Amino acid sequence: MSSHHFTWACKHYHELSKEEFHHIVRKRIEVFILEQDCPYQDLDHKDVDAYHLSIFLDNELVAYCRIIPEGISYSGYSSIGRVLSVQSARRTGAGRFLMEKSIELCKELFPNFPIKISAQEYLDNFYQSLGFVPTGDRYMEDGIPHISMIHP
Repeated sequence: MSSHHFTWACKHYHELSKEEFHHIVRKRIEVFILEQDCPYQDLDHKDVDAYHLSIFLDNELVAYCRIIPEGISYSGYSSIGRVLSVQSARRTGAGRFLMEKSIELCKELFPNFPIKISAQEYLDNFYQSLGFVPTGDRYMEDGIPHISMIHP
């Protein structure tokens, strides 16, 4: 286990400063578009409805996701998306801390809904270890194999 001490902040889009949102988008582009070599439209209509969860190590943003209310991504489910950890933070526990905190926040913010995610297939076991159950067929999204998963 890691001895890292992570701090976190969760803010609705309307509570984020321009600088905070700019920093988040920079990290998303770094990981998803540059590192994964995957051109896609990162900024979508969901950001404005979402809560943005940032994980910090020594005041550095090392992991992030957005928590999406029911009815935005999926009818009948809240959702967690744009899940990332920066390269330097991988294998430090940042990703697990991020997901445990985001599940907790989903249950707090949207207690009446299970959580549905679109997971990169290679992270299948990681998400199952957090209580997610695969559902439906595997599919390609932006050239990367994905699977839908539900946290009851």
